[in-house]
Amino acid sequence: MSRKIELVLADVDGTLVTNEKELTEGAKRAVADLHKAGIKFAITSGRPPRGMAMVSKPLGIDTPIAGFNGGVLIAPDLKTVIDSHDLPSEVIKRAIDLLGEHDLDAWVYTKRRWLVRDKLAPHVDREARTVQFDPEIIEDFSADDLKTVVKIVGVTDDHEKMQQALKAAQDEFGDNVAASCSQPYYLDITNAKANKGAVVDSLSRILKIEPDHIATIGDMPNDVRMFKRSGVSIAMGNADDTVKAHAKFATDSNEHDGFAKAIRRFVLDGDGA
Repeated sequence: MSRKIELVLADVDGTLVTNEKELTEGAKRAVADLHKAGIKFAITSGRPPRGMAMVSKPLGIDTPIAGFNGGVLIAPDLKTVIDSHDLPSEVIKRAIDLLGEHDLDAWVYTKRRWLVRDKLAPHVDREARTVQFDPEIIEDFSADDLKTVVKIVGVTDDHEKMQQALKAAQDEFGDNVAASCSQPYYLDITNAKANKGAVVDSLSRILKIEPDHIATIGDMPNDVRMFKRSGVSIAMGNADDTVKAHAKFATDSNEHDGFAKAIRRFVLDGDGA
């Protein structure tokens, strides 16, 4: 290869795991083969760090883990915080209000807490199963709850409302925050420094690997920034065409072992050169 891949950085949901949030045997073997080849493997996700354990532990991940789309960079022990980027205080309450104006449920995350106002609201139960811990149910967000917020999520299954809320957040906050969809039904609002492009830069610095020697793989619009910062970019088959347009390669879907196939074809077999 003219370009030697030294690190693979993967999104989790829609990429590394199936729609049922399971790691396939193929995915496990692919990561094991990366390790055998001397290639490091890292993960990044909109999930809170606690919600990464079900992936990081069985894969034996020994690199920094980027939760909240890079809002918190945590050591493999899932306890030691390496770096974090809280939302600006002036953004927090306004972001919650803006989501309400567009009829989206608001979830609030600190480094260790997940706060929701309605346990029966859409996707709360599914998210709890995914991250393997329950939210704290509160009547409303108090001033103390909003002191150190890392991420705010707007939730709706209404595509039109989601797109309107996304545009409103981007228009209102501009470059002061990162606002993007980590799933079709999740609008993530984080510090501007909490984005997956910045995760590539951080891992490059910490692991002393040039971005040109990093391969990234994902499926959603919030993965595009890491595509742009890495030497090799791979879109999942289940990604939207607008996401695929920003990637160098495309693979099969997460339901058909697209991650494992991509690792073999574009990293281990050398097509990423």
